[in-house]
Amino acid sequence: MKYSKQRELILQALKDNPVHPTADYLYSCLKDANPELSLATVYRNLNLLADNGIINRVSGLDGSAHFDHNTHKHYHFICSKCNKVYDVPYDIAPDLEARTTAATGLKTESADVVLHGICPDCQKLYN
Repeated sequence: MKYSKQRELILQALKDNPVHPTADYLYSCLKDANPELSLATVYRNLNLLADNGIINRVSGLDGSAHFDHNTHKHYHFICSKCNKVYDVPYDIAPDLEARTTAATGLKTESADVVLHGICPDCQKLYN
């Protein structure tokens, strides 16, 4: 993959936004300081980065694709109040796929574990 200034800008913005943003959200963060950047460029570069394993494309969170710079195994938690997406460490439930296979005979090819609830910030607001 060839170097691109815009791609580096998008990747850095993704790293600076740990909430697993959508392409639209990243574009809204970048467009004022980078008027030459288009939404199509953001989408194209995020998909290219995901296809090359540099970032993860996370589907199934809220109906739109989110992007995650953390490529290590982990799970996700979505706050039902603010819709922020948080990383949950993999070691909370390691070997989940192997244990599923052992218990059921089902061979897991991939897994996307998403927990839903209320984050600590919203707990403070709504309690």
